[in-house]
Amino acid sequence: MPPGALHQRVTAALSNWQLDDAERLLAGVERDPSPYVAATPAPDAPEGAPASLGRAWADTLRAELLVRRLRVAGFTLVGEPVSPAGPALDLHAGVAGLIDGSPDDPDADPRAEQASRAALAIALVRSAKAAFDAADDALQRAAGLARHARIELLSRRIDAAMDEAVEAASLLDPELTPSPLLVDTLGTLAGVLADLELMPLALDYQRRALEAAQAVAAGPAAEPDRDVLVAVAATRLGELCAELGEGLLDDGAPESAAPYFAEARALAEQALVQLPPESPGVVAAQVVHGWALVGMGEQVAAVGPLRAAVRQATATADRDRTASAELALGRALRRQGEGRAADEHLVAALTLATEHGLPRVRRAALRELCTLHADLDDAGRALPYLQAYLADELDRVDERRTRWVELFGRRKSLLETERAAGQLRRQAYEDPLTHLPNRRYAEARLDGLLAAGDVPALAVVDVDNFKAINDTAGHPAGDAVLRTVGELLVAGVRDTDEVCRWAGDEFVILLPETTAEQGERALERIRAAVARYPWVDLGLDVPVTISAGIASATRGDDRKTLFAAADGVLYDAKRSGRDRVVRLSALTQTRAADGAAPAPAPGTPAPRTTPDGDAARAVAAVREEAAGFAALLGEPHPPLGRPHPGEPLLVPDATVRRPAEEVGPAVVRAAGRSTEQVLALVRDARRDTPDRPVLVVRAAPATLVALATEHGSGTTVDGAAEAAAVGPLPRPAGRTAVLRTDGADPVATAEAAFVARVAGTEVVLVEGDPLPEDADCLVVVAGADAAQVSSIAARTDVPVVAVPTSAAHPGGLGGLGALVSMLHPAGSGVVVTAVDDGCSAGIFAARVARRSARTSS
Repeated sequence: MPPGALHQRVTAALSNWQLDDAERLLAGVERDPSPYVAATPAPDAPEGAPASLGRAWADTLRAELLVRRLRVAGFTLVGEPVSPAGPALDLHAGVAGLIDGSPDDPDADPRAEQASRAALAIALVRSAKAAFDAADDALQRAAGLARHARIELLSRRIDAAMDEAVEAASLLDPELTPSPLLVDTLGTLAGVLADLELMPLALDYQRRALEAAQAVAAGPAAEPDRDVLVAVAATRLGELCAELGEGLLDDGAPESAAPYFAEARALAEQALVQLPPESPGVVAAQVVHGWALVGMGEQVAAVGPLRAAVRQATATADRDRTASAELALGRALRRQGEGRAADEHLVAALTLATEHGLPRVRRAALRELCTLHADLDDAGRALPYLQAYLADELDRVDERRTRWVELFGRRKSLLETERAAGQLRRQAYEDPLTHLPNRRYAEARLDGLLAAGDVPALAVVDVDNFKAINDTAGHPAGDAVLRTVGELLVAGVRDTDEVCRWAGDEFVILLPETTAEQGERALERIRAAVARYPWVDLGLDVPVTISAGIASATRGDDRKTLFAAADGVLYDAKRSGRDRVVRLSALTQTRAADGAAPAPAPGTPAPRTTPDGDAARAVAAVREEAAGFAALLGEPHPPLGRPHPGEPLLVPDATVRRPAEEVGPAVVRAAGRSTEQVLALVRDARRDTPDRPVLVVRAAPATLVALATEHGSGTTVDGAAEAAAVGPLPRPAGRTAVLRTDGADPVATAEAAFVARVAGTEVVLVEGDPLPEDADCLVVVAGADAAQVSSIAARTDVPVVAVPTSAAHPGGLGGLGALVSMLHPAGSGVVVTAVDDGCSAGIFAARVARRSARTSS
């Protein structure tokens, strides 16, 4: 990994435009023949392992080599000509050349060869970026992005370079551990920012690079070349300080420039002390030192060292340093008044900078040449340099620079904020042990599903005897069991289902748009998979098993009631012997019969269920059961309060319970009372009259669940009616029809139907014509047109009980207008209840129907 020896040598060769040397160095690195051919994974690589970052770095260096060769040929990475003249390269033909294996043909068209190079460079860049993006190491990703930003700059793709630099900066957290790679990455990013004319930002990142280098040098495991690492970082910071000082001088602010030149001089002197005499960094430090001296007005002292630096850089073919040394020496000679010698060195600097893509050196050389020839009154020589300088300056106007600084800051802050928000979301909603969503996520997700009108099923899963596993095998083994069970649960459900760790050894599974029966089949498969798992591999002597309870939501359910239902049947599974799945029927909301039955063998098709079969199993469960969560029964025909068989309602079956005496139910109105108060009132009523049902109306879902939990199979619940009956129900006698007109309150309608049944009569729901002929009493729940009750009463001979509702009459008076319309005139044979009072209507209608039935018999 960089910054290793090979990486540094290749980087140095590329920076000096010694492209053949760089290619020879890279020739020994193993690689696939083409990025268009799939890489062969290493024999020992795990399945799905990301590509090696060593390969990504090799691809990055090769891509930079190709881009520099393209630049020498006059093209950018995407095949555009560097100069406006001339057509672009045909990249499609370049890709074809790569696939055909023809780019190395000596007789090939040079343009075709360059097109193949461009296509290969693009492929290498994409391959390397994909590998860096897949890496978990933020520093490695930042290092790759910074290097790719430099490649984009070589191709004059400024926007792309900016994007890469911003993302790299967002990954360089100040808390990263200092390392040579961090120093190299910060320095590379600082160089990119300087080329983007973001000098203040470039200074900040290079200062961080120097601080990181000093921390590495002072660390307990100090690097062998720690002094060189610090000296190189100091030299780069000094170079940026000198460049910024020179810009301030050109802007006519020598007082502001002086501190930067002083800092550059101190940094260069520090570097020269730390560097060995034979180190290649000595030349760079000498150049910075001479540049600082020139800026401080000490040209005589600077000329000698700068001449020596030019000779050494030329001898080592270090073109970058040669260009910088020539520029500094030319500047010193110009300020000494040696125009001819200055012109020679400045032209050499300009030539090198233009040939090798050094935009900052090029602009500085053009500016110096303009000033030199203007001072010599040589307008003919000064004009071309001035025109070239102004053309380069078009990209450096203050408005654009300011906009880029703001853009950089915004993009960096945005990326950092997004990453921080993602991390917070993971911490808030992810269980750290299993990496599954946690209870907080499950509650929020379930609330969202129910609020959106979805009808999910909920499974609550518990690891059997988990405390014993912890006690015998230890907590590490227990943690491993929880992780494995979580993986098996995820593997056994659909992509749309969500497995969450609820607490301890308990998991929940959210199954959108799923019935309890469908969920039961899935959980049975998972239960069998858990039982078959080779737990001995985790050091366990006995297999691990799970128990599960499943319930599906009905209208009016909230998260708490649905979880209580599923948790209640989980308790039944535990009590029945564990290692089993128990459900509440999606159709009848009854506990599935024989929940303790062993699971079918793998591969055995699940038995088909029908409404009749569900009802029969529910009846059997109630007869055999002494306690537990409420067995809530339903009949095969359309349940009360529902126009269609598929919509569940919790109602009794008269054949299940013994008949009550001929007495109406005791009524507890739950509105305005807490659950504890309602439970206390029901206990008192049951103690005084144990053979008399207690009717609870207008109850919250939590109260209904609490009633069913406390009174078990003696409770009948209707969620739509917001009502429950506790105790034995009378055998039905007579028949009551409940008619809901347009706009009527559905809760009042369901309440009237449920109460009439509890009070001892058969009930049938009616919507519109024709009116039933065999009913003994008719309940009409009125909508917007309350006067419609009179016309309905005129068409039937049976007594009519009218219920005015407030649902269709919004406003402060509620259903008062409906009540007045019914009472004036009510008509003969019509009784009117209070507004929204379906309970009174149901009790009265049941008495009329039962009396009519006795009279008829």
